[in-house]
Amino acid sequence: MGPMNILHAVVYGIVEGLTEFLPVSSTGHLILAARLLGETPSDFLTSFEIAIQLGAIGAVIALYWRRLFCEVEVAKRVLAAFLPTAAVGFVLYKVIKQYLLSNDTVVLWALFLGGVLLIVFELFHRKKEGGGETDLARLPYGQAVWIGVCQSLAVVPGVSRSAATILGGLAAGLSRKAVVEFSFLLAVPTLLAATALDLAKNAGSFSKDQFVVLGVGGAVSFVVAFAAIRFFLRFVQDHTFMPFGIYRIGVALVFWFVLK
Repeated sequence: MGPMNILHAVVYGIVEGLTEFLPVSSTGHLILAARLLGETPSDFLTSFEIAIQLGAIGAVIALYWRRLFCEVEVAKRVLAAFLPTAAVGFVLYKVIKQYLLSNDTVVLWALFLGGVLLIVFELFHRKKEGGGETDLARLPYGQAVWIGVCQSLAVVPGVSRSAATILGGLAAGLSRKAVVEFSFLLAVPTLLAATALDLAKNAGSFSKDQFVVLGVGGAVSFVVAFAAIRFFLRFVQDHTFMPFGIYRIGVALVFWFVLK
C-alpha cells in the first residue's frame, strides 16, 4: 500500500485517543493498526506514531491546565518524575526508533506480559489496599522519581506508559484516582519531549501533505482522548485495572495469530 492517507490518519487518531491514557499501550496499538492497514513502513510512519501524541497531550492540558501551571508543588513533582524518562529516552532514542518501534514480536510479548503483571498485581494489591495518598502536592519526591523510573520502562513499545506509572504509583501508596491523575499530568512533559525530539530530527523531511495527515490525526486524537480521560477517571472509582490486563492478553494472542 502507498503513503498514509487521511482516512488512515483518522483511524490512527481514534486508536491513539482511546489508548494513550489507558494501561494498554497506545504505541503498541498504533504499530498493530499499521500492520492491519497494510501501511508501508517508513520513517514518516514511525515519526507519525510518536507525533500523533500531541493531540492526546492537548486533551490533558485542556482538562488539567490549572494543576499543571498554577499548582507549583504538583508541577515540581511531575518534573521530578519526568527526569528519569527524559534521560533514558534521550540516550536510547536511536535504538528505540530503529529497532523497537518496528518490532511486532516485542510489542506482542510486552502486551502479553504486561497483561499478566496487571492481573497478578491486582490480585495481591487488593488484599492490602488502603485509602492511599490522595494529595499529589504532598507526594514525596522519592516516590515521584520512582514513578518516573517505572515510566521509563515504557520506552519498550507494548509496555504502556500508563500501565507502568499506574502500577508504580499504586506500589508507592497512591490512591487509584491520584495515580491516574498523576499519570495524566506526567504524560504532558514526557510526550512533549518525545515528540519535540523526533520532530526536531525529522520534520524537515516531511512534505506538506504529510503535515496535513499529521494534523488530522492529532485533531482526532485530541477529541477522542478528551472523552477517554473522563471515562477512565469514572472507571477507576469502582473498578480495578484487571479488565485491562485480560484485554492485553487477548489482544496479544489474537494479533499473534493474525500477524504471525
